[in-house]
Amino acid sequence: MLNFKFHPFGKLRTRFSIFNFLSVGYLITIIFLFLYSFTQVDLNLTLSQWSVWLVFEKFFQQIGYFNRPMSGFFYIIIIFLLFIFYFVFLYLASKNKIKKNQAWTLTIISTLILSFSYNAFSYDLFNYIFDAKIITHYGLNPYAHKALDFSNDPMINFMRWTHRTYPYGPFWLVLTVPMSFLGFNFFLPTFFLFKFLISASFLGTAFYISKILKKINPKSELFGLSLFVFNPLIIIEGLVSSHNELPMVFFAVLSLYLLIKKKHVISFFSLLFSIGIKFATVFLLPIHIYALLKIRDKTDFGKLYNLIVPFMTIPLIFVTIRTNFQPWYLLYIVSFTPFLKNKYHAFIISSIFPFFALLEYLPFILRGDWNFPVPDILLSLTFLGGFLTILLLVWKPFIVKLFASNNK
Repeated sequence: MLNFKFHPFGKLRTRFSIFNFLSVGYLITIIFLFLYSFTQVDLNLTLSQWSVWLVFEKFFQQIGYFNRPMSGFFYIIIIFLLFIFYFVFLYLASKNKIKKNQAWTLTIISTLILSFSYNAFSYDLFNYIFDAKIITHYGLNPYAHKALDFSNDPMINFMRWTHRTYPYGPFWLVLTVPMSFLGFNFFLPTFFLFKFLISASFLGTAFYISKILKKINPKSELFGLSLFVFNPLIIIEGLVSSHNELPMVFFAVLSLYLLIKKKHVISFFSLLFSIGIKFATVFLLPIHIYALLKIRDKTDFGKLYNLIVPFMTIPLIFVTIRTNFQPWYLLYIVSFTPFLKNKYHAFIISSIFPFFALLEYLPFILRGDWNFPVPDILLSLTFLGGFLTILLLVWKPFIVKLFASNNK
């Protein structure tokens, strides 16, 4: 009797200990990513004059700019660890061996940590801040004026793409101008307000993804949530680099949830707001039009939302042809993979191409420039990531067995 009672208790304690071990390992990796982000602080930027901070900042800049092999090694370790934990959490979620509140706890803690990280892999956040500053500080129109028009502004020293005028939709200014006002045009408070805006968009998107899946595919809710919140590409390009694709995605996902609730007018305005941030989500209009035409019929939203990833692939192709492929462009499709019915397809799209895309930062980290042969290396990584993704979508190897039991 004693052995019988002890066995299940021991089994539960073992499961609990394993998940705790994974959680601690994951959060250590997130903290490592947080610290690593400061190795990329621009040499012309001082985040704070506090003496303790200056020592911290200079120490990490020394690694990022003057010990590039070590910096590259750290980056590779972080990427590999993030993907390993991603695969493990997806596997556990597919077998219902973790709980939703556990996934949310890890998500909230990691989001809080990375909300204070430096935008290590992109300068776009500085452009967002300056675009709003043109309105709040200079009282001018960012569609008509560029950063170079204000050459005496100290932000010019650590910005990139200062020659361009405002390229986004007007609703991105609706979100960012209040942040600029609240920051009183002091850089550091404004910087973190913008970071918090992106983090809130991340958590809000995860929240509504979970609610949508609970409606259209309850058995996949935990897997779909994990697919989004633990995705290394979304974590790095969203929470760290703070690209405005996440607010765009948030309002698009909110509109999809409102569509299920048959709140068509509010849903349309939410999508319109998303399009008004970045224009990519205009390709979700067919989803809304179809649902509106079928308003008197029972709509199979599971089948309908399965079309989102193919639709959002169109703007990904367009923007890549128009400029050059950038890793954060994959947010156009990776953010919506939780709605794919086929878990194997969702897994491949969310992991293979994103992995190679994140490797595209490595040549710059090692060299400090984008000169030859870096463009050829980036093109090769892009081609390889896209090719392998398509190949694995067509040919299902042994990985499909991991998710076969829940793939209906």
